[in-house]
Amino acid sequence: MKKLNEILGTEFPIIQGGMANIATGEFAAACSNAGALGVIATGGMLRADLLREQIHICKSLTDKPFGVNLMLMNPCADEMAQVIVEEGVQVVTTGAGSPGKYIPAWKEAGIKVFPVVAASILAKRLVNLGADAVIAEGTESGGHVGEMTTMALVPQVIDTVDVPVIAAGGIADGRQAAAAFALGACGIQVGTCLLASEECPIHDNYKQALLRAKDSDTTVTGRSIGGPVRVLKNKMSREYLALEKRGATLEELEKVTLGGLRRAVFDGDMDHGSVMSGQVAGMLHEIRPLRQIFEELYNGGKAVLEAANREWQ
Repeated sequence: MKKLNEILGTEFPIIQGGMANIATGEFAAACSNAGALGVIATGGMLRADLLREQIHICKSLTDKPFGVNLMLMNPCADEMAQVIVEEGVQVVTTGAGSPGKYIPAWKEAGIKVFPVVAASILAKRLVNLGADAVIAEGTESGGHVGEMTTMALVPQVIDTVDVPVIAAGGIADGRQAAAAFALGACGIQVGTCLLASEECPIHDNYKQALLRAKDSDTTVTGRSIGGPVRVLKNKMSREYLALEKRGATLEELEKVTLGGLRRAVFDGDMDHGSVMSGQVAGMLHEIRPLRQIFEELYNGGKAVLEAANREWQ
């Protein structure tokens, strides 16, 4: 099976995760220029013309392939799906639902469709609808999560579908990249490790909070309402979890998190912001250029696989 970089025309078999309010056209272009597939995130965008604007920015900054992540819960998803066609985007990743109704138009336009899935049954359904590949994302990841771990999820998805599978969740260095390839993935998607990049547009307080984080410093809010989200532990998450424990209403819970991600990303509020992060936050120790991060993931992964091959012979 082809490696992800051969499918996408990128240098590395790596996709940048679609992080709401963070993955702008400028950041996606920086990721593409550094050798991966940059992705513009629509989460947090309230109008379709904002997506068009970010696509134009990305095009002005890179001649490399890039994609768009369509958050299917977005009220403007229908219009955004059309913008993606009109602007000639090459790759679409999707989250929070089924992109089935958009796939025919996207495929007709020659767009590659890579839905993010948290279970093999959903992967099979979306492949039957025409998905070109699937991104199997484990619960270790930051932001919206499923329940299965990457180690358990990826091989089961691979055994279920006959299209390439990209591994995501809990990947921040060459060892984890090697594990993903050993499981049979054609490539990887990463997000949390890119937050600690020089090019990432988040507030410096956010970056410093990640560098201070330890392995057990994330928690999952929203399980009680069927919308689990992994974040760094802080005053907001503790308050939210306490409300969930006592059976608070959806309205009460939403008051705590309303605008939380924007507070973290733009204002640097580490107490009351929603500081989305995966469990690999404890592995982030310095701010590095994107190029260095991608090279370490790829070259480090290759070295680990070669060493493992020698060990097993």
